Amino acid sequence: MPKASKARKPSTSISDFQKVLKSSKNIIALAGAGLSAASGIPTFRGTGGLWRKFDVISMATEDAFYENPSRLWQFYHYRREKANACKPNLAHYALAEFSLPYFRSQLGLAKDSKFTLITQNVDGLSKRALEETCTPEVIQSISEDPAHPPMIEMHGRVNDVKCSSPKCGHIEFNPASPICPALDGTEAFVDEDIEKTIAEDDLPRCSKCKALARPGVVWFGEVPYDLEKIDDLVEEADLCIVVGTSSTVYPAAGYAAEVQAHGGKVAVFNLERSAGDKKANFLFLGPCEETLPSCLGIES
Repeated sequence: MPKASKARKPSTSISDFQKVLKSSKNIIALAGAGLSAASGIPTFRGTGGLWRKFDVISMATEDAFYENPSRLWQFYHYRREKANACKPNLAHYALAEFSLPYFRSQLGLAKDSKFTLITQNVDGLSKRALEETCTPEVIQSISEDPAHPPMIEMHGRVNDVKCSSPKCGHIEFNPASPICPALDGTEAFVDEDIEKTIAEDDLPRCSKCKALARPGVVWFGEVPYDLEKIDDLVEEADLCIVVGTSSTVYPAAGYAAEVQAHGGKVAVFNLERSAGDKKANFLFLGPCEETLPSCLGIES
């Protein structure tokens, strides 16, 4: 009987990765919680984190919001305060610089190369990094091609606020701290394992119809933003850069495999091994704020 072939190990060669990078024309980056780890953003995975007696993942649902909007708003107030207090790290800035066509050209990529960051994170740090990296005019210029935006925040942002009334559905960006007086200071209760009871009338309200507002992030069971556009980007991508995600939450978890299925390459940047990197073409382990800028050829 013929011997079973050994599974191919991902390459760890920076020079080989950079050769693939420079020859790629349609590049996407898929980012998860690990991208923001160095910025101090909690991942909220498992049963730790907010009020250790609760399963945080089960709280990220529409049912949980309507069952106890006071609890959910305290959770998201905590997340808002965390995100607003944190700053982008070198990995955020590296991806922001790589979004600029002239910068990719300087690195040796084709002038007509395309790049989109598809982030699952709701902390808004990638957008802040882009805004700090270039002027509004430059951001507008690289956003003129609707099929290839510089960034898609597929799960929304923690500072987005959405009306809970189906008749209204108004959504807006509101980074106010706190978003309403009743939530002021409740972020301190998290580490003390204390939950405050807040009357529904004192929780955030829709600025248009005054109905109860909810966090504007995409919860489990809801459809992420721009899925059709993402599907098109994945279909044409010849390189997928996976940053800080274990590739376990769908639909995002399947994107790298789809890129490989039509002949593209996959490079994974994670702190440690995960199930999603077994078939990667390249694997770079370590803090992504160190590995990613180095592999992209971006000096800190």
